[in-house]
Amino acid sequence: MSALFTPLTLRSLEIPNRVWMSPMCMYSAAHEGPEAGVPTDFHLTHLAGRAAGGAGLVMAEATGVRPDGRISPWDLGLWNDRQQEAFTRIAAAIASHGSVPAIQIAHAGRKASTDRPWLADRYVPESEGGWTAVAPSAVAFDGLPVPHELTEDEIRQLVRDFAATAGRALAAGFRVVEIHGAHGYLLNSFLSPAANHRTDSYGGSWENRLRFPLQVVDAVRAVWPDELPVLFRTSATDWLTENPEDPREGWTGDDTVRLATELAAHGVDLLDVSSGGLVRDAAISAHPGYQVPFADRVRRATGLPTSAVGLIVDAEQAEEVVASGRADAVMLGREMLRDPHWAHHAADTLAAGPRWPEQYGYALARRTAKA
Repeated sequence: MSALFTPLTLRSLEIPNRVWMSPMCMYSAAHEGPEAGVPTDFHLTHLAGRAAGGAGLVMAEATGVRPDGRISPWDLGLWNDRQQEAFTRIAAAIASHGSVPAIQIAHAGRKASTDRPWLADRYVPESEGGWTAVAPSAVAFDGLPVPHELTEDEIRQLVRDFAATAGRALAAGFRVVEIHGAHGYLLNSFLSPAANHRTDSYGGSWENRLRFPLQVVDAVRAVWPDELPVLFRTSATDWLTENPEDPREGWTGDDTVRLATELAAHGVDLLDVSSGGLVRDAAISAHPGYQVPFADRVRRATGLPTSAVGLIVDAEQAEEVVASGRADAVMLGREMLRDPHWAHHAADTLAAGPRWPEQYGYALARRTAKA
């Protein structure tokens, strides 16, 4: 039996397999007006298509908890009724194919208000519909303007914003919510000493740098049902401290193990383990499965379930990650862009029995029988 295609239960929710679609920004919403941040027919087709393709869990892209929380003006948001209404249709479509609808809620922090990546790597100024980015400290992400340093009152409002968006996600029909704490975005930038230079209760010590992310977790957990899981995505390392040639102090794998223990105590059910994104010039040695060891270490050290990401490209590789206990699930991004039916093809490779939609399965079975 394939480990990759066995169910996983988190709290009271059973997820039918361990092949999950990673959140990927599509930069395809309206950037202004009443439809700003609203999912479109493209998003519906994109997300429902991967559910029809056999993914056990399909996660909507990083979704801003407020307008300035988007990476770009063309990103999705979930702070008003119109957005919630559109997401309701998407969550239902994902569920109709037997997949679990999930959503990642986020604030881009100092990396916000940028252009669509296939057009330009640049800041979008307010004159073009952009905004002033916010951050724990007035420290710019390389190539972007210096952000506004958040006040303590503004931080407390952000906690409420995350909770409000989680409540809307639940009302829209999502069964899993993931808090985005990775890739140099707002929560991640609070965690890392390379971006957080505060001297108040939200900076300095390791415990203080965790304060805001844990407050967000507590606020989301308070509005999310006890029977449904909350996930947290983290960057396991900034790839700074581990590099002997880089003098900067950053977030490390040791920090991530400690973070996982804290997150579990605050009601997080799975750690989605990625890495990097805090600075542009980190020395990262990317190769197939290069981030899996971080997920493995957290799982073995703390017992908290994990998902693994990063250049997981074929069925045998994904099967080994789960079967060996290195992670409880794999998150696939680009591979599901290349092949929306990656999960079905992997199940076929592993003799696990693809769960094609019956409209597809009927025709495919007839072809197989004739062959």
